[in-house]
Amino acid sequence: MPSRRRLLTMLAAVAAPVVGGAAFFIPKRANAYYRGPVSDHFDGERFFNPVGRTPKGLDQVMRLYWMETWAKWPTTLPSPFAPDKPPPRVSGTRARLSYVGHASWLLQTASLNILIDPHWSPRASPVSFAGPTRANPPGITFDDLPKIDAVIVTHNHYDHMDVPTIARLWSRDKPLIVTPLGNDAILKADIPDLNVRAVDWHERIDLSPDLSLFAEPTQHWSARGTRDRMHALWASFVIATPAGKIYAVGDSGFEDGSTFRNVAARHPGLRLALLPIGAYEPRWFMSSQHMNPDESVKALALCGAKQALGHHWGTFQLTTEAHDAPAAALAAALQTHNVPADRFTAMRPGQVVEI
Repeated sequence: MPSRRRLLTMLAAVAAPVVGGAAFFIPKRANAYYRGPVSDHFDGERFFNPVGRTPKGLDQVMRLYWMETWAKWPTTLPSPFAPDKPPPRVSGTRARLSYVGHASWLLQTASLNILIDPHWSPRASPVSFAGPTRANPPGITFDDLPKIDAVIVTHNHYDHMDVPTIARLWSRDKPLIVTPLGNDAILKADIPDLNVRAVDWHERIDLSPDLSLFAEPTQHWSARGTRDRMHALWASFVIATPAGKIYAVGDSGFEDGSTFRNVAARHPGLRLALLPIGAYEPRWFMSSQHMNPDESVKALALCGAKQALGHHWGTFQLTTEAHDAPAAALAAALQTHNVPADRFTAMRPGQVVEI
């Protein structure tokens, strides 16, 4: 039988899914966040993946939590890197990336400070008493953050859209928030005066003459609860900087690889890719929404980036694999595909990379 902790986690996952499953027995409702024209990824009511599958149903969620064997994570997983203390700004032709943990990054370039999927809360959950607990502190303490100019939120799952953190950032720095369609309504419901720009796939935003954001398709889905599945869009972002283009993938399934081939065609010569390598087991449940490390290595080859940094592992236990499995599987995949180990690094909180 599942432990009490597992049961509470399961309830939190069903109430507001992080990695899968919303209850089909609750009637669907009209889109809660977005109204817009029909497109190749919006049917007038819900967003969808043009290539790929839909998320799992309640029966499969129950199977995941009741029937699968979950690796036991240590209570704490301290990083070998001390918390970073970033400089106020980075200018010239450089870019500095500091890994906060899970899918959170601080990018400093072109004299601007940008956070990607910022998450400083102790849980990735809608409730304070259940759901995935943070296994390591953020790689930058909140008070050591420089003034933030812009925030990118890739989609609305609780391990990526952390509203309490965004509220803290807004209160302190008033940054521009950039997020896919529909997520602006979610954020403004909690932070009414928020400066948020909602973008569709292939849309471009210029943050300065030297820095632009491009919203790119990604194979995923969205939900904050049981009745808003696919009501808001999800995306990855290509960030054009003086140091080159950086491809920031929040979550994505691999499917036929076209997501990454298409990005390479639109953005040839990518300098760096931030690719997720964790939360991928069991494959019968996760393959449509999260890549495993072998697929992430294939994604690196297809997108054409010179280098990759692996994230989305070792902070929140969202799926069944062990805490150290992603790094080990990445090392094996790099050998299998004859990719030099220094081309794709499994990042740890506090670790810094400059290009």
